[in-house]
Amino acid sequence: MLDDVEPLPAALPEGLRGRVRPDVDVVVVAGEVVDVGVLDLLPRLRLVANCGVGYDHIAVSECSQRGVRVTYTPGVVDAATADLAFGLLLATRRQIVAADRFVRAGRWQTAPVDGLVGQDLSRATLGIVGLGRIGTAVARRGRAFDMRVIYTARSPRSAEVERQLGIEYRSLDDLLREADVVTLHCPLNAETAALLDAGRLSLLRDGTCVINTARGGIVDEVALVRELRSGRLHAGLDVFAHEPAVPAELLELENVVLTPHVGTLTAETRAAMIDLVVQNIVALANNRPLLTPVGHDS
Repeated sequence: MLDDVEPLPAALPEGLRGRVRPDVDVVVVAGEVVDVGVLDLLPRLRLVANCGVGYDHIAVSECSQRGVRVTYTPGVVDAATADLAFGLLLATRRQIVAADRFVRAGRWQTAPVDGLVGQDLSRATLGIVGLGRIGTAVARRGRAFDMRVIYTARSPRSAEVERQLGIEYRSLDDLLREADVVTLHCPLNAETAALLDAGRLSLLRDGTCVINTARGGIVDEVALVRELRSGRLHAGLDVFAHEPAVPAELLELENVVLTPHVGTLTAETRAAMIDLVVQNIVALANNRPLLTPVGHDS
């Protein structure tokens, strides 16, 4: 239930809309929907090569029934996504975006900076929901900032892993009650849809920061907006429930930092993702084992 996900948008590929393509063996997607309708248009399809880690937009079970393989790009996205999560954390806790607007508006000359008081990272409790590759990378960054790190996952990690990372296991509800910052790194599926609903958001203490670089649907967006409008919580959000639409209420709030689904958007990471996609296609063409089929290390 609670493992890594790397966030990407979703849309039906225009080149496939309404046209049967019996000549297509491989489809490369970067978040586009591959459902039964798309598969029906591609009777000879052998591979869906996903340029990303999250694959909730692909009908994996239906692909399997039709003998279509699915690959993804785990590992190469970890650092970039963890960096963005931590960047949102820093921007939110230290009010970096608000401070930038303050200076650009010329207010430094005429107004006190007292309204830009932030919160320390050191000694704060970082709660990680989903301790896969990206969650683990975030844990290491948290420890580097002298944060106390707790986590929740489908099952606790070994005592040795916990010792190496300096982390402690909690149930989800206990983590929400205890954390100063909650950062989400689990996939969107039937178990995690609206995982943080109104009831669970109410468990968060006043002043808690929510970071989401996973999938917008993991959080009840209406309930989160309500909490943010009340001023009780803070948030750093890279993903949204109905991208590219963003709730209008969020655009006016000072206690939320918004980015447009850019978790993997670095030159180095995108190059590595594309390289892995190509390697999987080459492996298929040469009848060699695929490098990163979906489920190979789940």
